[in-house]
Amino acid sequence: MRCRECGAEYEKQATHVCELCFGPLEVRYDVEAIKKVVSREKIEAGPRSMWRYEDLLPLDGEPTVGKHVGFTPLVKAERLGRALGLRNLYVKNDAVNHPTLSFKDRVVAVALSKAREFGYTTVACASTGNLANSVAAHAAEGGFECYVFIPSDLEENKVLGNLIYGAKVVKVDGVYDEVNRLCAEVGDKYGWAFANINLRPFYGDGSKSYGFEIAEQLGWKTPDHLIVPCAGGSLITKIPKAWREMEKLGLLDGPVATKVYAAQASGCNPIVTMVKNETDVLRPQRPNTIAKSIAIGNPADGYYAAKECRTSGGGAADVTDDELIDGIRLLAETEGIWTETAGGVTVAVAKKLAEAGRFGRDEIVVIAITGNGLKTPEAVKERLKCELGIAPTLAAFDQAYDERYRLPTLDVAPAPKLVVTG
Repeated sequence: MRCRECGAEYEKQATHVCELCFGPLEVRYDVEAIKKVVSREKIEAGPRSMWRYEDLLPLDGEPTVGKHVGFTPLVKAERLGRALGLRNLYVKNDAVNHPTLSFKDRVVAVALSKAREFGYTTVACASTGNLANSVAAHAAEGGFECYVFIPSDLEENKVLGNLIYGAKVVKVDGVYDEVNRLCAEVGDKYGWAFANINLRPFYGDGSKSYGFEIAEQLGWKTPDHLIVPCAGGSLITKIPKAWREMEKLGLLDGPVATKVYAAQASGCNPIVTMVKNETDVLRPQRPNTIAKSIAIGNPADGYYAAKECRTSGGGAADVTDDELIDGIRLLAETEGIWTETAGGVTVAVAKKLAEAGRFGRDEIVVIAITGNGLKTPEAVKERLKCELGIAPTLAAFDQAYDERYRLPTLDVAPAPKLVVTG
């Protein structure tokens, strides 16, 4: 393990902060050793899960939790692409990830497998919803005792998604950042494995599998543009990290030149604000948005996320709650994919960037969809109401069809008759 700021090195352990400079720790890999064992052929022959990239992930042994996570579809979004004026638009759809329908299953599979390697029997997390669902589910699978700490105003479906697995759910009267601070204290006192605190370096690298899959599914190359929803800011840094590692290992056709864009809701946009203001100073915010899954006002990796956007030549944008709801509906109505609020943010930001001319018409653009809309129906239920009811007769349907659905008759002059002579 190595500090991202001062470079100090540590033995592998359940810690995430440098003792010298308080910078974040990350997992260090021996690239030369990995080169000897990894190849495209070995990856392609591996399981249809994130563990086909096991050699590139931070476990010392075989995974013991979440063996079926990952390798979700990379969808060529033809109809959405036409709506945005793009010929090569793709959706990386972790809304169907196993088992809890979000990309968090990737990071939790790594974190809890690592927790087992370290000998922990109790796992926990601070969460805005998706992470709690995933930790609860994987803890049940792995036989861990589990505690999840969530803001008290979390969406009902996500609360149920913790309770069903038998996790001990602790509602905290505060925003996520307050929940997270409490969990750091709880972890120190009780000695539990917190997926996104003391196990954060390993947890974060589970996100690399999202990037590995995109590159393989595109034919061992990276896209021209990538749009990622940002909460803590880890995912948007780990995908390019994955690609750079693949490049060093000789797995890619060509260099990594992807422009990366951060997507946030206007009611909680600290990373976007940094990028727009061209500053390295992150100013914490108090969230005020329906996009609760990405409502982190003081993101742990915010500085690194903003840096990735700038250095890649990409950028950042935010959208209002109304715009993100329109994004949810646009993706559903064009591609049949129902995403949660974070995905609505990503689609709406992609639309905004496309309209601003940030993408070439034929360039490859990938949108990261990280969670399922079944978890947050509250976001759209006021916009979607079925108000048509009829009697069980054909006459009743005919009347309703004529009144509500049949296209009006166009007043068009008859076409001239074609006269053939000779």
